[in-house]
Amino acid sequence: MIYIISLFFVCLIRNIALNQTGSISGYHCEEKMPYSQLLSNEQVELLQRNSNVVSYSKKDIVFRQNTRTSHIMLMVSGLVKIFKEGRNERTVLLKLATPGEYIGMISVMGDQIHQYSATVVENADICFIDINAYRNVLMENGKFSLQLMNLISQDGLFIFNRLMNQTHKQLPGRIADVLLYFAEQIYRQPHFDLPLTRRELAEFAGTTKESFIRTLTEFKNDKIIYLDGSRVEIISMDIVKTLSELG
Repeated sequence: MIYIISLFFVCLIRNIALNQTGSISGYHCEEKMPYSQLLSNEQVELLQRNSNVVSYSKKDIVFRQNTRTSHIMLMVSGLVKIFKEGRNERTVLLKLATPGEYIGMISVMGDQIHQYSATVVENADICFIDINAYRNVLMENGKFSLQLMNLISQDGLFIFNRLMNQTHKQLPGRIADVLLYFAEQIYRQPHFDLPLTRRELAEFAGTTKESFIRTLTEFKNDKIIYLDGSRVEIISMDIVKTLSELG
């Protein structure tokens, strides 16, 4: 009951924010929007009039699986976890969304029912754009629409390839994939603080928490990485990449 009440108030606060005029955190959404240079001034103004930026704190729920949506969501700052909920509280961590990425786009462009859930990993600002205004821009601007289709395809291909790797790669290769994901795609540097719990990281690698910790410790003992709590530094990028490639 407490969880349901908390979820209600999160949704209520978000709806109040979305009904306000202007950008809550002072951003213009098009500043982070991919391929915004393809938009006309009129299209930019239309999106500005129909968008708001909402601030979220760590662990906040952005949306839940099987709920409806009426807005395009664009990451402005922070980090958001995208995951599929299954039975018996089991989840599949699909990806992390970073600034400049859309979240929930497949659902919005389909039946407007979220096919997965999203929660905040690092404090985030998210731009909510009215779906009707966004669709008007898509119908008017073929080049922008084509680039959006490419983004959706790339996103789906990334998830497909990652899930395939979980099936075919050995555990060291999967752990190497996780490390490279954070180093190359999330933080773009070889040293970073892991933003997820050990359990979440294990889910991301498609293994158990115990197996993940054991393999990560082996990487540390072999001087492949430096590890101190959540702090990681990849010492030998060549070895990590080789483990990933060999699987």
